[in-house]
Amino acid sequence: MWLEASSTLEFNIETPSPFVLMLRPRSGMQQWIAREEYVLSPSVPAVEFTDSFGNLCQRLVAPVGHFSIRISVVIETANASDTAPGAPFVDIQQLPDETLPFLHPSRYCDSDHFTEMASSIVAGLTPGYDQCSAIVDYIRKNIQYTPGEGEQNISASELNGLGRGVCRDMAHLGIACCRALAIPARMVVGYLEGLEPMDLHAWFEAYVGNRWYTFDPTQADLQGGRVAIAFGRDAADVAIYTQFGPPVELLNLDVKVQETQGPTR
Repeated sequence: MWLEASSTLEFNIETPSPFVLMLRPRSGMQQWIAREEYVLSPSVPAVEFTDSFGNLCQRLVAPVGHFSIRISVVIETANASDTAPGAPFVDIQQLPDETLPFLHPSRYCDSDHFTEMASSIVAGLTPGYDQCSAIVDYIRKNIQYTPGEGEQNISASELNGLGRGVCRDMAHLGIACCRALAIPARMVVGYLEGLEPMDLHAWFEAYVGNRWYTFDPTQADLQGGRVAIAFGRDAADVAIYTQFGPPVELLNLDVKVQETQGPTR
């Protein structure tokens, strides 16, 4: 399916402020970008680099006054995420090197606290994909999804105690449980067609059956187009913008995703 997706961020800047942005999706196995527009207003010099997870990042200094960032893409993506019940666990010694950072505890995915709980959730299941599915089922049954309420990042342990959270928090819990079982898991931030209310979205991927598979505790199924913008160990790695210096005011964040006919000549 073809999607047109866009994000517009508007700020009030009181003093020149350095930013690192993470707003540009990349073409890959599950998505292909046909057209892209990236507009800074007012226009300022920007430098792009690729971080250690392969994400496209932009550095700039925002000037005083009203400053806006708008990025839009026309992108071809799958109309449903791949599933693979029964896909096997991959032994640690057989894992690709690039998956190894996603085995360890991280700032918001304190997987070392979930060894017993994760083992209990997946008891009797074949190691691999089916364990990840059981973890997602546990989160859906025990954590209330409350979109729009999560202003502060919280850890997987905090969410498990609180019992309610946003997509980011629920992804953290899924990742922590997978890592507790020695399954590499990473966070994804991007767009999801049909999301209500519309916003940027977070889910996670787990490495089983020799590839990454999508899991989303907030959605009843994996239908609908997804556009991945950034990958990381947890939310600390995938912030769409990081601002340095005195805090600035975010006036507006507007996200739009709609199905389209694809690029025109």
